[in-house]
Amino acid sequence: MKHGKYPFILSFLALPVGLYAWLVILPFAQAFQISLTDWSGSSNSFEYIGFDNYVNLFKDERLVLPALRHTGIILVVLPVVTITLGLFFAFMLNLGGRVRRGRIEGVRGARFHKIVYFFPQVLSVAIIGILWKQVYAPENFGGLITGALTAVGLPAPVNGFLADKQLVLAAVIGVLVWSAVGFYLVFFSSAMASIPRDLYEAAVIDGAGRGPMFFRITLPLLWDSVQTAWIYLSIVALDVFVLIYVMTPERGGPDAASEVVGGVIWKYAFNHGEQAFASALGVVLFFAALSLAVVSLRFGRRERIEF
Repeated sequence: MKHGKYPFILSFLALPVGLYAWLVILPFAQAFQISLTDWSGSSNSFEYIGFDNYVNLFKDERLVLPALRHTGIILVVLPVVTITLGLFFAFMLNLGGRVRRGRIEGVRGARFHKIVYFFPQVLSVAIIGILWKQVYAPENFGGLITGALTAVGLPAPVNGFLADKQLVLAAVIGVLVWSAVGFYLVFFSSAMASIPRDLYEAAVIDGAGRGPMFFRITLPLLWDSVQTAWIYLSIVALDVFVLIYVMTPERGGPDAASEVVGGVIWKYAFNHGEQAFASALGVVLFFAALSLAVVSLRFGRRERIEF
């Protein structure tokens, strides 16, 4: 081992690194190669056209530009709302109860509440989409929300939320938050369990309320977890097409009002027969996700607090 350390280490790394290069890096490299051609996906012949596909991406005002705009909205709203709700619910379940003898407690039945909030995680995306498609349906098709609004005398979309161009994107984001917040509630609750209770007890003795406890103790000590959650939710926001495919009319409609980048990739690849153009958009999406993760890790970095 002393003289053959590096060959010994390489013997263990060769197989996993080789598999990773074959199954992950090589397909990405091939997608980039295809994006430089005019390949339709249905023939063996193609020509290299350079970066023409990348230039043409921003000329498609019917699909690509609305998809980029909608994906950007989801990319901002989904992490902010989900992390905010996840932190709030986790804090209240763990530290929102009574203070007894200088010790702060969680709310009664916190474990049960965590199970209820976590329930959407056991459902597949397809089931979630079908479920909420019915919830958002028009009143005459049994829509739960439209029926409730009509029952109390409030205006409701005649054709349901998903057929309204002004409401469909907000409806989809609402489902994304509903399906994700339970997981991050449990995630943040687990992170909070590692925070010494002595810190909260000292804050109680000093007369601190719930607000100062959250912003001065909990949030700084959970910053690494928040950063991780932000990266994962950003990736989810960039890969939201499956839910939109199941829920919305025209798989991104109506009239491209809920179109996202993943949907445009699918439509160009399988509906329009333009695999090269779809590959170019996929490469852009890959580098966008990678850049977002790097920026989040770089600018969200703080000094680690040791207990």
